[in-house]
Amino acid sequence: MIAVLNYNGGNIGSVKNALHNLNSECVITNDSDQLKAADKVIIPGVGEAHSAMEFLRKYQLVDTLKGLTQPVLGICLGLQLMCSHSEENDTECLGIFKNKVHLFPATDIVPHMGWNNFDAVRNQLFKGVKTNEDVYYVHSYYAERNRQTIATANYILPFSAALQQDNFYAVQFHPEKSAKIGEQILINFLSL
Repeated sequence: MIAVLNYNGGNIGSVKNALHNLNSECVITNDSDQLKAADKVIIPGVGEAHSAMEFLRKYQLVDTLKGLTQPVLGICLGLQLMCSHSEENDTECLGIFKNKVHLFPATDIVPHMGWNNFDAVRNQLFKGVKTNEDVYYVHSYYAERNRQTIATANYILPFSAALQQDNFYAVQFHPEKSAKIGEQILINFLSL
């Protein structure tokens, strides 16, 4: 079973549809026992970091998420929540990744929205995916790069397009909206 975390963030429907198209059914949940029992967990994301973390604290999910041992995939805001801190409303996050999340410098081209590539791919999450493939992004905040960075993108400045630490994986882009490339990344995650 695949558990998709429901924390009142957006994009849950798109993730559910993408999984359905891959013949993988899922349960949408914020129940700790269901998350722990799942074969895989996805933390989708469209929303705001502070509100999302408040929800996770209210429902006592912080320790549950940090203690998961099965493959976990964070998407967009899901990646940011898995980092240590976000500048978005000065939010302490899960701390799975040591990266900090920053607001892009103020310009007339923020948010980063649309198709952009990523490179420095070096992980089983990207099996069969060529470097510099285009994927779909929508974000105003980015995770800095560090040793947990497994793919980098550049928009105004270089940032982490994907992160990995042990069983935790995360992508800043939206694989569920990234056509065949995104589909391959989801297939790779489901095969972990």
